[in-house]
Amino acid sequence: MTDQTAELPKNFIRQIIDQDIATGKNDGNVITRFPPEPNGYLHIGHAKSICLNFGVARDYEGHCNLRFDDTNPEKESQEYIDAIKQDVKWLGFEWSEPKNASDYFEQLYQYAIQLIESDKAYVCSLGAEETRKYRGSLTEPGKESPYRNRSVKENLELFTAMRAGNFKEGEHVLRAKIDMASPNINMRDPILYRIKYATHPKTQDKWCIYPMYDYTHCISDALEGVTHSICTLEFEDHRPLYDWILDALNTPCHPQQIEFARLSLEYTVTSKRKLNLLIENNHVEDWDDPRMPTITGMRRRGITPESIRGFCDRIGVTKKDAFIEMSVLENCVREDLDPRAKRIMCVLDPLKVVIENYPSDQQEEFSVNNHPKDLGFGTRSIPFSNTIYIEHDDFMENPPKKFFRLAPGKEVRLRNGYNIICTEIIKNDAGEITELRCSYDPESKGTSGTRKKVKGIIHWVSAKHAINVETRLYDRLFNVPDPAVNNELASTLNLNSLKVFTNSKIEPSAKTLTLNDRIQFERQGYFCLDSKHSNKENLVFNRIVTLRDSWAKIEAQNK
Repeated sequence: MTDQTAELPKNFIRQIIDQDIATGKNDGNVITRFPPEPNGYLHIGHAKSICLNFGVARDYEGHCNLRFDDTNPEKESQEYIDAIKQDVKWLGFEWSEPKNASDYFEQLYQYAIQLIESDKAYVCSLGAEETRKYRGSLTEPGKESPYRNRSVKENLELFTAMRAGNFKEGEHVLRAKIDMASPNINMRDPILYRIKYATHPKTQDKWCIYPMYDYTHCISDALEGVTHSICTLEFEDHRPLYDWILDALNTPCHPQQIEFARLSLEYTVTSKRKLNLLIENNHVEDWDDPRMPTITGMRRRGITPESIRGFCDRIGVTKKDAFIEMSVLENCVREDLDPRAKRIMCVLDPLKVVIENYPSDQQEEFSVNNHPKDLGFGTRSIPFSNTIYIEHDDFMENPPKKFFRLAPGKEVRLRNGYNIICTEIIKNDAGEITELRCSYDPESKGTSGTRKKVKGIIHWVSAKHAINVETRLYDRLFNVPDPAVNNELASTLNLNSLKVFTNSKIEPSAKTLTLNDRIQFERQGYFCLDSKHSNKENLVFNRIVTLRDSWAKIEAQNK
């Protein structure tokens, strides 16, 4: 165990591991696993499990297996396998060799034979509806299947014939023989194998019977020597079955299953079915839409793996489900980006400003620091001319008392530049403001301008040097904290979750930015180039997060 673990908060899982090591259990080894089913894209909830399983193994000098639970071939594909590998690696974790539940299909089959031979499993020929009726309910015990007392010989013959493809789907299943009166429904003769004619992404058409998850993952854990099988709370009721199967078989070891609370994040849904509905109904672009809670969506939005790992550390590991405020994740992103993001000026919704007393044939360069707190980021030159762009909402013709930005006859400071005063407003036939005329104070350049008390400071871009870019402002996808409780997701969608400006203006230094750069648009938030739509001819920027929590006031009003 490394010294690092001594500095980490001792959540209950680490306390269990510490006790196991102290007593010599598992010879002091710590082996975990992350076993996703390759039937979709990973989301922020998976990130918590990834960080926990890989992090525990790292800190106790063990290892964590990446194992694909590929026992449901109809819903699985190589696309999802590749995406999962990319996501885990992007989060900063490595594995020795990816494993698959399908690697153990023959061993799983032989273990099923063992259960049949010891009269602990039988072939059941009840239909799906009959099986449900026989299972009983939470208040009523189940009834034994009329096929429960088939002889071992008959069960072996039928199971062998199932593997050989002699029956139709649903005609037979293999069930464990446990207790139909158990208060735990999972122990009422659960299904271990079912017939399914589907091409598997790895084994192709070799198999036509597939093991169930509850049967597969405990044996897979044992075959891999997993010491601590860490999973979410919904599997707590499945733990007795996990232990029963391993106790009934002569497996190499008996891992310990430990459950923790899954991640529930406000203003988010993580159900694959519901996320898929958002895509099918064109509420989002795809699985990698920057508003989606998928890891691929968060990566495209510009959220860093460091901030996700920091978020998972901050929320901790508990035994009780609870909602995590979205602001916790957003603050982790801000804290990660603030010290590393260079600053730049970009006008999202431009309003043209002509500075009439500044010579039209003149221009100059302002040298400014790329980061206000770290001089190691160097400096850049910002060109200035008599025509600039400012934000539309940085000007008001009839401003309220506490409006400190530009207004008729009011003086403001151009960031890193001069002080200006609005002298004239130009409108089109529809009465819309299209241009401002201003004058500047030549004596206010640089630090000289700070001697005069001007409350308003606004950002700007020289019109002659600006680059046209597209900016996309992403926000929370839903406008209620718990959209999952509403069956009609569309009614809870935040209609302002995406705002697009196709004619934004940015400093010419943006030409040097790459897809890996995270930058702060001064006064606007943190941005990055969109990895899907941006190119050298058409720069598209995604807002990663605002500079402060703009939802705090909204949430306070709703309480």
